[in-house]
Amino acid sequence: MDYFLSRLRLSYGHKLFLLATVPLILAVAAISVLVANQSRQLAEREIATLETQLIEAKKAELHNYVTQARNGFYYVYGSAPPDDEDAKKQVMQILAAMIYGDEGFFFVYDYEGNNLVSPRQTEMINKNWSGLTDSEGTPVVDELIAIARQGAGYHSYLWPKPSTGEEADMITYVTSFPSWRWAVGTGVYIDDVLVTIAKARADVSARVRQTSLYILGITVAALVLVFLSGMVITVRERRLADAKLKALTQRVFDAQEEERGRVARELHDGISQLLVGVRYALDSARRRFSNRDDRASDMLDKGIDHLSGAIQEVRRISRDLRPGVLDDLGLGPAIKALADDFATRTGITTDFKTVVFRNRLDQNAKIALYRIAQEALTNIERHANATDVSIDVRGHQRGATLRISDNGGGIPIDRNGNTRSGLGLRNMQERVEQLDGSLRIMSNRTGTVIVADVPLSHMLTPQEDPPSKRKKASA
Repeated sequence: MDYFLSRLRLSYGHKLFLLATVPLILAVAAISVLVANQSRQLAEREIATLETQLIEAKKAELHNYVTQARNGFYYVYGSAPPDDEDAKKQVMQILAAMIYGDEGFFFVYDYEGNNLVSPRQTEMINKNWSGLTDSEGTPVVDELIAIARQGAGYHSYLWPKPSTGEEADMITYVTSFPSWRWAVGTGVYIDDVLVTIAKARADVSARVRQTSLYILGITVAALVLVFLSGMVITVRERRLADAKLKALTQRVFDAQEEERGRVARELHDGISQLLVGVRYALDSARRRFSNRDDRASDMLDKGIDHLSGAIQEVRRISRDLRPGVLDDLGLGPAIKALADDFATRTGITTDFKTVVFRNRLDQNAKIALYRIAQEALTNIERHANATDVSIDVRGHQRGATLRISDNGGGIPIDRNGNTRSGLGLRNMQERVEQLDGSLRIMSNRTGTVIVADVPLSHMLTPQEDPPSKRKKASA
């Protein structure tokens, strides 16, 4: 996913928008599919129930037709012997006259498959239709006779409509006249049922499409809302980021100006005065040499002393700007030299403790911890009024920790109980955050404790000494 987003070269805002919209779209698509499937399944069950009810109503209607027809000529059939041809003709005439609706009629087949009555399709009369099937291969006459032999029942098949000659679905109810070996029945076309079912399915499809459109509209509205919200948040965050960037830039400028002022003061108050003393001593020595004064060498010695002091001051300023011992010997000796110089300069008792690192710190971590220690000692010297300072730096299983404590008056607290963090403390916090570490400041009226932790990601694996160095060490 990250590789795909990086290949698209999307901005941070675009990535956030995708992360907000893609799950929404997927969720809505899943909901739409689920709703559509559930709706279709429910509708199909309802349609199947409706179809069953309509078919059962048609069957009941057919059964009623046959029953009424049988009751109409039962007085003839019930009293006639099996070979009474006159009674048979009378019943066939009665059945041939029983037509209803546009397509309804009664039919009669004997058990051999001969058609005896077919008022709407007279071309079938007096012909044997045994083995007749519809266009789909469904047996018709043989199945009707088989049902009649069993007593009575229903049969469905395709049969040409008398009005059009085209095949249509038909349901037939057939009963038996066993003494005459007749299969008597009637059928009804179920076109209206099929039309009703098709219309119901079309209505279901329309409702599903309408519901999908509603869901799509809600999704689009939600996406527009997410987009507008993202735009508002992006604009707001950009303004906040611009404000923070301006504040950070101003702090950088302030830090630069403060550092320039400090260096300028040290140059003016230290090196400049020493160099002035050197020049004065050299001028005095020159004049005394011109006057052949024996005290000329004293002035030269004094000038040399001033020059040595200037050299030491330049070295101190250079060490403050970038300590060479940090690159040459490592963090522990560099902070120890810083603590010794602090104790000598301020007269504050300074206790330094360290444990030899099994893993070395990378360059960024060493510089950051050294600057934090330097900033902390500067704050102690300027503001804490402390008499005792303790510095501890060590490595452990989680990384490395620098701990600096003093017994001064603590960091000032505002009305809300929060510490007033100046530029130095903010610089410490930013340095640690760049290392993905943590900075804890605990302060009260009896002192302040600053703890900076650096994670293992900034620890280097131990390096073995070369063979030549090991031989020298063993020698």
